[in-house]
Amino acid sequence: MSLAPTESDSPGRERLFAFDNSYARLPERFFARLPPTPVAVPALVKLNETLARELGLDPARLASPEGVAFLAGNSVPPTGEPLAMAYAGHQFGSFVPQLGDGRAILLGEVIDRSGQRRDIQLKGSGPTPFSRRGDGRAALGPVLREYIVSEAMPALGVPTTRSLAAVTTGEMIWRDTLLPGAVLTRVASSHIRVGTFQFFASREDIEGLRSLADHAIGRHFVEAKTAPNAYRAFLDAVIARQAALIARWMAIGFIHGVMNTDNTSISGETIDYGPCAFVDAYHPATVFSSIDTQGRYAYGNQPAIAGWNLARFAETLLPLLGDDETTAVAEANEALAKFPLRFESEYLTRFRAKLGLMESHDGDDVLVRDFLDVMASNGSDFTLTFRLLGELLRSDDAASRFRLLFADVTTLDPWLARWHQRLSAEAADPTARYIEMRKANPLYIPRNHLVEEAIAAAVNGGDFAPFESLLAVLSQPFDDQPGRDRYATPPRPDQVVRQTFCGT
Repeated sequence: MSLAPTESDSPGRERLFAFDNSYARLPERFFARLPPTPVAVPALVKLNETLARELGLDPARLASPEGVAFLAGNSVPPTGEPLAMAYAGHQFGSFVPQLGDGRAILLGEVIDRSGQRRDIQLKGSGPTPFSRRGDGRAALGPVLREYIVSEAMPALGVPTTRSLAAVTTGEMIWRDTLLPGAVLTRVASSHIRVGTFQFFASREDIEGLRSLADHAIGRHFVEAKTAPNAYRAFLDAVIARQAALIARWMAIGFIHGVMNTDNTSISGETIDYGPCAFVDAYHPATVFSSIDTQGRYAYGNQPAIAGWNLARFAETLLPLLGDDETTAVAEANEALAKFPLRFESEYLTRFRAKLGLMESHDGDDVLVRDFLDVMASNGSDFTLTFRLLGELLRSDDAASRFRLLFADVTTLDPWLARWHQRLSAEAADPTARYIEMRKANPLYIPRNHLVEEAIAAAVNGGDFAPFESLLAVLSQPFDDQPGRDRYATPPRPDQVVRQTFCGT
């Protein structure tokens, strides 16, 4: 198949992708230039028409044979400059000096309707120089998982990469067994990771490190340019965004599953949805990822791991932070010391809202922690417990449903008394409090068994109806949706998902 550009440049016909590729203008050692590998029979599974319009793209043309050819990697838009990015990373604590995009190609960058620069990347687009003997392809199941969860996240208020399209390839790939192949078109503010900085720092490539930092500042943290120390301001800003991001994860019971430094975006977006999952029965030690055998990335460990990853990021910036090592280390340590405080502030803000606390009082952190302890000892469903807690303010019927979530209500009642006492310390209007609690506590999340159900139907039977239905529900996670109770119901014992898989 030809990889020559096929998009028409005839007068009066606007290009589908008007790329302006700033990363491709960086030095050649930042990436490897290569086109995607064509697939046999590309077929569109899902197009995110709303996101397409946000990006200034024409959904009808994207869904046309011409557009699907781009989304599958069978042709490259005229202004595209496809490349695989180089990066390194700590994987489960062990440093790997060269990783890179082993199955992804950055097609280029567009300026969306709000003026923001966005990457357009194909995931599952074939081997690259960074593939490490892999085939560079993606199976349909992981592509659908990333599409579902990455599109649920913005509706839940979490910064994230987005999914523009999913395309099947008409080819089978080997992952312990033969599986249908697919390509995901991913959209991100950028794909620059902590691991990207580690790539240059580990090579003592200070010129490359400075070029990367200047590019990241210009793209994501323009305000840092005017700071007395631009690189320190950059570090502070990345730390602040990570603190806010992880707090948002914790507030919805999300477990990333592989918080390696190469999966940590400096823009503050959630990136790389592999064995991700959501907590059902709450416990801080909950792990789903089949490769996280030691629980390094368990739900309750995520804040500490984020701090660890940021420390690795700060280490890469040492040559830029000060004129001498002592000064640079002092700057890095001062910045890193702020992360626990920033995270705790963001976390408490989120969980105060979940408990209906509209003011900040001493002891709120203890009230939150004690409630989570009661939930953990009872195996209470994370999402429904918080949702029905708000319903106690309005409905007598909610009390019985709420109490059914606790195996031993004698551990619950003393906490409820404290909660009611704490609420009475505020003069908030009860209706306003109820409304705010509903805004903080979703009814619908991508429950693991429903995600697996949608994937199984598509992969095993070619039935995408469960996938479409789940996406529709998750687009309005805070609203009551009559007739869709099953999407808010915790799994039965036979439906519980105990492990999730990376899919690479």
